[in-house]
Amino acid sequence: MIKLFLVGAGGFLGSVLRYLASGAVQSAARYVHFPWGTLVVNATGCLLIGFLTGLAEARGVFSLEQRLFLITGFLGGFTTFSAYGYETYFLVRVGETALAVANACGQVVLGLAAVWAGHLLANLLPR
Repeated sequence: MIKLFLVGAGGFLGSVLRYLASGAVQSAARYVHFPWGTLVVNATGCLLIGFLTGLAEARGVFSLEQRLFLITGFLGGFTTFSAYGYETYFLVRVGETALAVANACGQVVLGLAAVWAGHLLANLLPR
């Protein structure tokens, strides 16, 4: 039960920070229609997951509970794009380049197709 609490608490904090950081960045670029807030949050999340997993692997500095809170919870709430980035990087690192390319392409294509399908379904509902 404590593991679920750690993931949930980290996720709550990461989600709140994502909302604040993305909003602040987007406000600073208010006359631009490009989603700068999302881009900055995703890049920051990827940098953080690379740094934290690098520390965990190289120095063993995090306990399981700390990893659940920081990586699964906090970064998962901040941006799931960081998990996608790390998993794709890991596949390349262990020599599974074809799987990494399949993951990268599959995530983007399937994600965009799912958004399109969901939007289409919503518009099919009676008003």
